[in-house]
Amino acid sequence: MFGYLVYLALLILIPLWAQSKVKNTHKKYSQVMNSNMVTGAQVARKILDDNGLFDVRIEETKGMLSDHYDPKSKVVRLSSDNYHGYSAAAAAIAAHEVGHAIQDAQAYAFLRFRHALVPVAGLGDKMSFIFIIAGFLLGQMNLVLVGVIFMSFAVLFQLITLPVEFDASNRAMAQLVSSGIIKNNEEKQTKKVLNAAALTYVAAALVALAELIRFASMFLLANDD
Repeated sequence: MFGYLVYLALLILIPLWAQSKVKNTHKKYSQVMNSNMVTGAQVARKILDDNGLFDVRIEETKGMLSDHYDPKSKVVRLSSDNYHGYSAAAAAIAAHEVGHAIQDAQAYAFLRFRHALVPVAGLGDKMSFIFIIAGFLLGQMNLVLVGVIFMSFAVLFQLITLPVEFDASNRAMAQLVSSGIIKNNEEKQTKKVLNAAALTYVAAALVALAELIRFASMFLLANDD
């Protein structure tokens, strides 16, 4: 019982720690102005144009750290602070989201695979626990197996997200440096912002994988009995 409580605590604490790290890092470097005094929107537009992505639009969106790239609409959406901000954090996050736009334009394999997984991963995320819980309550291991299979697709989506996000960050750094948007002394700050953001994806993947392993182990033990 104690071991299960520790496990449950880790499932809760790891994501909370990652989110706290992101927020604190973003807050810190939101107060550090980039040397060229360009907004996040201007950073995004320059990198897009430098890569010939003139058709990709930039829009302001509500919410804190709600920044994302929409591949269907071909739009980079930046939260208000990052859209209008002149900070190191705004430049880093804007460049990261443009990194996804470049991936899309270049048909980056992991990004395409992740997009293909979206429907089945969404279904797996919603249905897996229903099948698993129903299976254990009814003593129907076939239902548990279906739930574990559904969950595996959701976990696979989380794992595929990791190379997509890390690659977007690498592209962001390369573009920020080559375009002269950041100077040598700003590279370290930019990396800290990008690395902190990546922690949320790593934490989510670890938690999802741990849950899959737990339920798969429960299924195997139940079958052995």
